[in-house]
Amino acid sequence: GDLQRPTPGSRQRASDSEPAAMEGEEVDFGDAEEMAKEPEAGGSSKGAVRDAAGRRMKGRGAAGSTQTMQDEGGDYDSIDSKGGSTKGPAKSIEGWIIFVTNLHEETTEDDLHDAFCDIGDIKNLHLNLDRRTGFVKGYALVEYEKQKDAQGAIDEMNGSTLMGSTISVDWAFSAGPSRAAR
Repeated sequence: GDLQRPTPGSRQRASDSEPAAMEGEEVDFGDAEEMAKEPEAGGSSKGAVRDAAGRRMKGRGAAGSTQTMQDEGGDYDSIDSKGGSTKGPAKSIEGWIIFVTNLHEETTEDDLHDAFCDIGDIKNLHLNLDRRTGFVKGYALVEYEKQKDAQGAIDEMNGSTLMGSTISVDWAFSAGPSRAAR
């Protein structure tokens, strides 16, 4: 036979003649049966976690905030250090980076380079600007090839004055304290 799709007006009239839906009954939206037949994402047919409104919840917090990796008996991976303590500075991919803070807003790269180049060869220097004002954000990253040059810059420049501001200089990356094995 011929299948005719009901027009929106005819569907409305048909529902008017049916008994009114009682509380707790589901309303038929047509495609709901097709959606129910589709498998869930990931192919698992476990009971989906649903919120108070009955919507399926996905993502990290869907299983409930009380469920953690420790509850599941899992262990976290750790990165083993290559001998010795893990305290102290950490080398970046290319060199040793120091973090200079409390810079004057009108400091230029040349001012920083002149202040830090006497200590050792500067491999890279980043002085970030505020997009809105165009002035320096107040910090800079200075990279040295050798750790002794970076340590010398920290020792010599930390607490010194540059363009009227007392600057603070420290390691940009440092390895945290080693934790005892569980």
